Amino acid sequence: MIRSYSALIKCAFIIGLTVSGSIGAAIAGDVVKGEKVYKKCMACHMVGENAKNRVGPQLNGIIGRDVGGLEGYTYSSGMKEYAKTQAVWSEAALDAYLENPRKTVKGTRMSFAGLRKESDRVNVIAYLKQFGN
Repeated sequence: MIRSYSALIKCAFIIGLTVSGSIGAAIAGDVVKGEKVYKKCMACHMVGENAKNRVGPQLNGIIGRDVGGLEGYTYSSGMKEYAKTQAVWSEAALDAYLENPRKTVKGTRMSFAGLRKESDRVNVIAYLKQFGN
């Protein structure tokens, strides 16, 4: 049990540093490693200047994009339902989806099993962030 206010503040500060340190490291990612991980995605998705929709939508500007909101792509009913609860692709939402697409979005057409390693997900998100709007 914490017996004083100053001890409580010290505890909160240490916890804050620990959490922010791990989150900061996770957000940074490694673009080069992310490009290698992205090769698993290339059969269905494109990024870059001439990106087009394939089996899956092109991923330029995915972070901050409306879920199920890319014009010219027909989304599954599962993704349309998911969009009602998760309006925008944040890094956290994309991380959860990439970990286990079928668990995160019931009824998704994405057949990919997911990226189990957190470092792979962090790195591929760092890579995708290069291709903003």
